[in-house]
Amino acid sequence: MTKRKDQMKLGAFLLFTGHHVAAWRHKEAMQGTELADYVALTRMAEDAKFDAVFLADSLEVRLEKLAAASRKAHNGVLPFEPIALLSALAAVTNNIGLIATASATYTEPFNLARQFASLDRLSNGRAGWNLVTSPDPKASLNFGHDGQILHADRYERAEEFADVVLDLWRSWDDDAFIRDRETGEYFHPDKVRTLDHRGKHFRVRGPLNVARSEQGHPVLVQAGASEPGKELAARTAELVFAAQITLEESTRYYSDVKGRLLKYGRSDDDLKIMPGIFPVVGKTQAEADEKFEELQALVQPDVGLDFLSRFSGGFDLSGYLLDGPLPDMPETNWTKSR
Repeated sequence: MTKRKDQMKLGAFLLFTGHHVAAWRHKEAMQGTELADYVALTRMAEDAKFDAVFLADSLEVRLEKLAAASRKAHNGVLPFEPIALLSALAAVTNNIGLIATASATYTEPFNLARQFASLDRLSNGRAGWNLVTSPDPKASLNFGHDGQILHADRYERAEEFADVVLDLWRSWDDDAFIRDRETGEYFHPDKVRTLDHRGKHFRVRGPLNVARSEQGHPVLVQAGASEPGKELAARTAELVFAAQITLEESTRYYSDVKGRLLKYGRSDDDLKIMPGIFPVVGKTQAEADEKFEELQALVQPDVGLDFLSRFSGGFDLSGYLLDGPLPDMPETNWTKSR
C-alpha cells in the first residue's frame, strides 16, 4: 500500500483530567484516576481514528512547596505506572498505538527492553517507548543517589542505553521461533545472538528473553529539544514530540532535527515530528474563550507560581513579585527545553 504523505498523524496525551493545572477542579471534570477513565478516553481516541495515546511518567512526588503541591494534580503522583496501564488498555483496544514514557536514567536496559517487548506482544505490535532522562534531583534520592546526575551525563548514559535496548530487541530474528513438533526444534539456533556489550555505563550479555512482536520492536520516541536531545532523536528516534510555542520556532526546530538525519544515514521519512497543541474546543471562539477563562479562574496563585518555577528550570520564583520582571536565571541542570 502506498503511503500518503498528506495523512495527518494524531496522538492523544492522556493526563488525569487534562493538561491545565487546574482542570481537576472543574465541576465537569472526571476523576481521572481509575482504569475505567483511561479505557473510556482511549476507546474514544481509537474511535476518532487517532494513531496513538501517550502517557507521561514521574519518578518522584514533588513536595518542595508542600502547600502548593497539595492543591494540584500535576505533582508527580500517578494513578498507575504507565506500562502496566497500557498493558490493560491493550486488552480493550484493537488498533491504536500505546506509547509510554520511561526514563533511561534510573533503570537498566534489559529490564526496560523486556517490559516494552512484552507490551508490544500483548498489543500485537502497537507499543512505543518515549525515551527520556530524569531531570528532577528528588528522583535521584529514590534510586540510591545522593544528588542529581548532570545533564550531559544523563544524555551520555541515554545514548548508550538506547543502543543496548535496540540491540536487545534485535537479538532474535522475526522467524527465529519455529516450534516444529516433528523435528523437536523450538527455535533456529542461528537466528539468535548475544550482545556481549561492554560500555562505559552498561555490561549486557543478552539475548533478550522475550520474542519479537509483529512490528519487530516498539517504536522509539523522543521528546528532547536540547542539543543532546535533538542529536539523540536524529540518530535513534522514529517519532519526536515537539512543544514549540510559535510557528517560527516550530519551523526552525523541524528543519534543525530533520537536517541532522543525513549524517546518520537516515532520510526525512525515517522520522516523524508531531507538535503538541493544547486545544480548548467550543462551537464558537467566544465559547472556547469562556471555557479557558473558567479554567484560569481555578488556578490558585501559589500553584501557578510553583508550576511556572518548574518550567523555568526548577528556579524558585516564590521570592519575587508576581507583577515584577522575570529575574535573570542561572544555567540549570534541570530540563533545558520544553
